[in-house]
Amino acid sequence: MTVEAERLTTTPRLRYWVPPGVYAPQTDTRLMRQAIRREVVTERTDVLDLGTGNGLLAVEAARLGGRVTAVDISWRALATTRLNALLNGQTLRVRHGDLASAVPGRRFDLVISNPPYVPAPDPAPPRGPARAWDAGRDGRLLIDRICDTAPTVLRPKGTLLMVHSHLCGVDATLTRLERAGLRAEVAGRARLPYGRVLRSRLTWLREQGLTDLTDREGTTEELVVIRAEHV
Repeated sequence: MTVEAERLTTTPRLRYWVPPGVYAPQTDTRLMRQAIRREVVTERTDVLDLGTGNGLLAVEAARLGGRVTAVDISWRALATTRLNALLNGQTLRVRHGDLASAVPGRRFDLVISNPPYVPAPDPAPPRGPARAWDAGRDGRLLIDRICDTAPTVLRPKGTLLMVHSHLCGVDATLTRLERAGLRAEVAGRARLPYGRVLRSRLTWLREQGLTDLTDREGTTEELVVIRAEHV
């Protein structure tokens, strides 16, 4: 674990319970929590969590004072989010639906998302627990949609925070957000060994040119938080 990754553990602890089939908090969750805490969140800040999963990022934003709406296409994830909000004494709204379509016509000051971003060899839409991490052959199945819809759900001067792996193309995300009219930058990084899913796909990742065959370790992933402002 890098020094930067160690620092991620200094944020206040959250109480949580995550059932099977819902994404358990990992390094990307901690990295995003840190990014959220760097934002100015008050009782007047309307926050949207796209693909809330276990709900811990929504709970973090609510604990900072934000008025949070958490969205997910999974009913189990929404039930988990409600429970984790209660465990931490927080109140938030939950909405069932596919990303921003769950909040038609609404705009927010802060949009946060830890979407699925793992490249998958199977081009078919993921099913079951894999929906929490598999995101098409390039890992951008939801990332591109979030980039394209961000201007429609952000208020002027609003901010998008999104985390994903370097395997998905950090520059591609920055470029797509800039083309959508947002000013984008990398606001946080953490490096960690490949997890179980990526290790199981190492040969395929190398065949696709997504990881370097000459890398002696060959199993190191960098996570980044993208921060984009609606200008």
